[in-house]
Amino acid sequence: MNNSKGKRSNGDEHEDEDDEEEDEANGGGLEAWERAYADERSWESLQEDESGLLRPIDNKATYHAQYRRRIRSTPSTARIQKGLIRYLYIVVDLSRAASEMDFKPSRMAVVAKNVEAFIREFFDQNPLSQLGLVFVKDGVAQCLTELGGSPDSHIKALMGKLECSGEASLQNALELVYGYLKQVPSYGHREVLILYSALSTCDPGDIMETIQQCKKSKIRCSVVGLSAEIFICKHLCQETGGLYSIALDESHLKELLLEHAPPPPAIAEFAIASLIKMGFPQRAAEGVVSICSCHKEPKVGGGYTCPRCKARVCELPTECCVCGLTLVSSPHLARSYHHLFPITLFSEVSPSYSSKQQQRIPKNCFGCQQSLLNPGNKPGLFVACPKCSQFFCLDCDIYIHESLHNCPGCESLRHSKPVIDAEE
Repeated sequence: MNNSKGKRSNGDEHEDEDDEEEDEANGGGLEAWERAYADERSWESLQEDESGLLRPIDNKATYHAQYRRRIRSTPSTARIQKGLIRYLYIVVDLSRAASEMDFKPSRMAVVAKNVEAFIREFFDQNPLSQLGLVFVKDGVAQCLTELGGSPDSHIKALMGKLECSGEASLQNALELVYGYLKQVPSYGHREVLILYSALSTCDPGDIMETIQQCKKSKIRCSVVGLSAEIFICKHLCQETGGLYSIALDESHLKELLLEHAPPPPAIAEFAIASLIKMGFPQRAAEGVVSICSCHKEPKVGGGYTCPRCKARVCELPTECCVCGLTLVSSPHLARSYHHLFPITLFSEVSPSYSSKQQQRIPKNCFGCQQSLLNPGNKPGLFVACPKCSQFFCLDCDIYIHESLHNCPGCESLRHSKPVIDAEE
């Protein structure tokens, strides 16, 4: 009897394991209610091929097409002056309209997720810039974080204040941001990025006067809407030289936000070119107790010491609270260099051209050495550098232009020339 019971229990265990494996294969380990959201609008992930059959969409090619469209829309190849020192405030609408569920699971959750990604991308592309957060709800605008250079502190503060209530006030948000940005030095670019969910604004005064104040102070205001187009938002962007766009879905919202991450072209009226005094502080020794000038409290170890007044600050880049000196580190300047000399946009190689010139085109990517051919040895999509004529896959194209900022083919030719000359 005991043996039979043991066999039954072992059999039940095997059946449970099989059921778990089936669940993971069918739903990826998701609950039933999670699969309902994951499978929603699943027909959008299909497309019709040449023979009339439905095939899954190649997400890799779609993402690469969106990336190249975003690159083409910006004058990245032209030698133009860009605003490398930016002071940006992000205004997040947390009114009652942000709780709408047309974006899954809600507008507020989608905005918070994409703002987090934008903050990290912003500091990656603008290491000398500073960012602050403002939220609007109950008709009042409140400053969540002041201008600073730490992405983690901004993200932590944002995730702790995700509550929707009341109406939105565009005027109060602009008045608050105007008060902070008018104190910014003249060499910095003053910008506001508003994520607006409401269809109206509840203002205490004349918003047109506030817009004119922002225009006179050279504050560039841009709006990304999550609902229908609103006249006052469009008028604000037109007057201040910003961009106004409406997000169609979550992926479109992310694409619109990332368009604001690269530094914009520097307009003479918006920022005055001048020499800027900067300090390169040293890292404080571990275990040393000192008073932080930005938080006004004692801290142990870490931080940086201002080279002029010897005050302690927690993060870089920033301005010393005591003497006002701009404090940066040498890697920040090095990472900003690629905006002044951008890499040339690679040209796409069509499958028809690659089939005709198959003998001249290598089978592997010059960067990652992965195969450039699709299954069945059919030519796939890839790009070529117009200077060194080396071929790269789509992933390397994105990595070179967004992270590396140097073409491996051009760099290899540059380093090989002295060796050839020496041999001759």
